Amino acid sequence: MSSHTTADDARKPADNTASSHTLLEGRLGYQVESALLVRALTHRSYAYENGGLPTNERLEFLGDSVLGLVVTDTLYRTHPDLPEGQLAKLRAAVVNSRALAEVGRGLDLGSFIRLGRGEEGTGGRDKASILADTLEAVIGAVYLDQGLEAASELVHRLFDPLIEKSSNLGAGLDWKTSLQELTAAEGLGVPEYLVTETGPDHEKTFTAAARVGGVSYGTGTGRSKKEAEQQAAESAWRAIRAAADEREAAAREAAATGASSEAVAAEVTAASSAAAADTPSAADPATTGSATAESATA
Repeated sequence: MSSHTTADDARKPADNTASSHTLLEGRLGYQVESALLVRALTHRSYAYENGGLPTNERLEFLGDSVLGLVVTDTLYRTHPDLPEGQLAKLRAAVVNSRALAEVGRGLDLGSFIRLGRGEEGTGGRDKASILADTLEAVIGAVYLDQGLEAASELVHRLFDPLIEKSSNLGAGLDWKTSLQELTAAEGLGVPEYLVTETGPDHEKTFTAAARVGGVSYGTGTGRSKKEAEQQAAESAWRAIRAAADEREAAAREAAATGASSEAVAAEVTAASSAAAADTPSAADPATTGSATAESATA
């Protein structure tokens, strides 16, 4: 892509010709049999509008399994001491629609997808679900055409940086789960999320507030409900963790000075409540759009 290419240009479809496929293959590092690559790039919306052509869904199914195998094998071998639950969290942080979509955007994959007019008109080339599914289909095509070794090399090249990053996330592997574990440990109750949405159907913005025991501890926004809730959970986790750390520090100080631990705890709790009250709540659903509330276990 030239240095003069704009963000809008990046979302425009490339010609589905041999030259455009060669460009994509160059980014993948593999040549794929032409008909197989075309199928991997054919979204069902295009297929339905053009007489029921074969779609990329079977290749997506295959590529999902190949991706999962390679990532799981990598995590198992590189983290020999991690329990199953932690390995599952790591895998979920790598193999999910948002992560796959970001990898797809790095390849400018959206410009090569064959989309129907409806999806084209609603920003389908940048939809996380479409990018993720197409990337899995491309991985499936490489597997069929070049074998498991080539597909594994492709997955490593595209996902190893993400695997390494995820390994250092800690609580950030899944903020909602981490928040629920923290609130249970602190005896605060089960988190709930109040979600509002604004904007047209193809370009919605979601805002979530994480509430525990009726108190809002954090908010977040995103292009999906899940993303907004994860951001809100992160904000709430950090606020509650900071308050817990402050209480522990105060207790240690009290033990060292002989001060009343009850008095210190009451002072810190009051400060924590004041901090939570200062946290902005989600936008009023009456003025911004529809809202839903759900517990962390929903």
